[in-house]
Amino acid sequence: MKLLLAHWLTLGGHLGLLILNLAWHAWLAPSVYFPVSLVVMVTAAPLLLPLPGLLQGRPRSHLWAAFLSLLYFTHGVGEAVANPEQRWLGIAEIALSLILFFAATLYARWTAAAAPRDAGA
Repeated sequence: MKLLLAHWLTLGGHLGLLILNLAWHAWLAPSVYFPVSLVVMVTAAPLLLPLPGLLQGRPRSHLWAAFLSLLYFTHGVGEAVANPEQRWLGIAEIALSLILFFAATLYARWTAAAAPRDAGA
């Protein structure tokens, strides 16, 4: 039960970050300095890399998604502090990245704990 909850929270945080970044950089506050397509590609494309493994429930993909979420956490903190007009977007990014980080880490940990141990190793 807790493994399933961690998996669904991971997917929710991951897809939430993907949707937030697409909406943020394409519609809500597009960049005036760079083309929107470039900004969306740089911010949203890395989230697509672990997605197949997350959907299949692979623990290693969950760990990589957790590592990746730290970049989005850092970006969210920077935006929340430096940009008062977009502070709410930065806070949303912080919240989603923390959900992703903790849920993915717990999923990987609980999956490893449930795996049978190899007695010969």
